[in-house]
Amino acid sequence: MKHYCLSLACAAWVAVAAGESLAQDDTRTISVTGEGKVSAPPDMATIYTGVVTQSAEAAAALEANNKAVEKIMEVLKEHDVASKDVQTSQFNVSPEYKRGPRNQQRPEIAGYRVTNQLRVRVRNLPDLGQVLDALVNAGSNQISGISFSIDDLTGVMNQARNRAVADARSRAELYAHAAGAKVGKVISISEQPLQIPRPQIMGRAMAVEAAGSVPVATGEQEVRATISIVFELRDEN
Repeated sequence: MKHYCLSLACAAWVAVAAGESLAQDDTRTISVTGEGKVSAPPDMATIYTGVVTQSAEAAAALEANNKAVEKIMEVLKEHDVASKDVQTSQFNVSPEYKRGPRNQQRPEIAGYRVTNQLRVRVRNLPDLGQVLDALVNAGSNQISGISFSIDDLTGVMNQARNRAVADARSRAELYAHAAGAKVGKVISISEQPLQIPRPQIMGRAMAVEAAGSVPVATGEQEVRATISIVFELRDEN
């Protein structure tokens, strides 16, 4: 008898739980995706600049390279580039070979080549053209490119998110009104990975022999946010 009553109690509990689940499933919802875009000018540039020297002796090539790099660092300091924004990105000492007629002889070392490349962040963009000019005049004979970026994207990303939420609500209200309903409370929000612009690179890797005043066009960068929101649907009346 006790076993029979326990079975009835369990059955009643399952029925109540099923009823609650059905009641929850009866909630009408609408799922929309909103997009927000914000464009902003970059406020920082990254320069990859270096010095390449050659000599018959490795020590001589290295000495010449060191002097040129030291001069470059002095120029950067004169243009108020902080030491934390200057970093060695590549250093290499390699032999250079020569071959005899018709490549019949074994290659011999003809000299040495030293490469020292720096990664430099310039936070004062109006001064960028002058910095480039000064670097070349100071002895930098290799440029790997210039990239532009936004130092702190927090504010721009939040603006894009706000616009994405507003766009999602606007779409939900449009669809709901067309279906004879109105938008209720938010059920859930999910954000897709933000589309953050990669640094825009100006120019390819190239050797620089001379330069005048360097014109620079920074353009703008776009941050895009995509957010999916589920709203409750209510009767319009």
